[in-house]
Amino acid sequence: MSTQGRRTLKLGLLQMSMEVDPDKNLSKAVRLIGRAAQKGANVVCLPELFTTRYFAQYEGADLSAEERMAFLETIPGKSTDRLCQAARENNVVVVGGSIYEKDGERLFNTSVVIDADGTMLGKYRKTHIPHDENFYEQHYFAPGDTGFKIFDTKYGKISVLICYDQWFPEAARCCALQGAEMIFYPTAIGTVKGIEQAEGNWQFAWESVMRGHAVANNVIVAGVNRCGTEDQMEFWGGSFIIDAFGRTLTRAWKRDRVIVHQVDLDHGKDVREGWRFFYNRRPECYSEITRKVEK
Repeated sequence: MSTQGRRTLKLGLLQMSMEVDPDKNLSKAVRLIGRAAQKGANVVCLPELFTTRYFAQYEGADLSAEERMAFLETIPGKSTDRLCQAARENNVVVVGGSIYEKDGERLFNTSVVIDADGTMLGKYRKTHIPHDENFYEQHYFAPGDTGFKIFDTKYGKISVLICYDQWFPEAARCCALQGAEMIFYPTAIGTVKGIEQAEGNWQFAWESVMRGHAVANNVIVAGVNRCGTEDQMEFWGGSFIIDAFGRTLTRAWKRDRVIVHQVDLDHGKDVREGWRFFYNRRPECYSEITRKVEK
């Protein structure tokens, strides 16, 4: 893990397309974890909702209760048990993308972090829930109630934020202030047939906003997207790793891909000490951030 006194490790991003059968998607994810480990990965991350097709492109009324139940899981449950086993067998930390979690009557979009010995360290529930055309997530998920979390793993301190969370700088800052060295963003994002990108290039904005989080917070940022076409959605892939000063270290393109790349955890400390963003903060000036904006 260390090279000439510096803390380095290898991150593995598992960009994948999904089939209709959740069991096939889970088995594929486990295979890709093994493949990333063979390439030397210490930490691997899966995409958002990696066990299912992206069902939130349909309005809630378009899916029956039976169809919804086919996607729901408990945590711990079948998927997390398989991920824990894969982490232990491959000696890798697993960031479990996200799954559709059922907790009593509450439904969440939830990620788990599993240490290299197979121990599940905890879960993070997606905080910000979008509701746009073909992203009807408020029909399916309650806003997360876990808060922003740090998982102290064998290979470093990890935070997870999920897809739409990426557009909120407050979330990344909260993670960094708690000591995150790496922030992973499992995502399910792409273009929609028949909807023009009127604002500009969506993929460019998606990567650019996370680059800003990396620089402003002096952390490594990894975005792990799904790929492939699912009905009206074309997921663009484009998974990437950005270092703590905004440099793109590696990027996947549109197809299924396992990418593994070395990162330097000490680089974030170097940037933080040199540019002193955190030391020169003025929290007493930031109360406006917590004000609710009226519709």
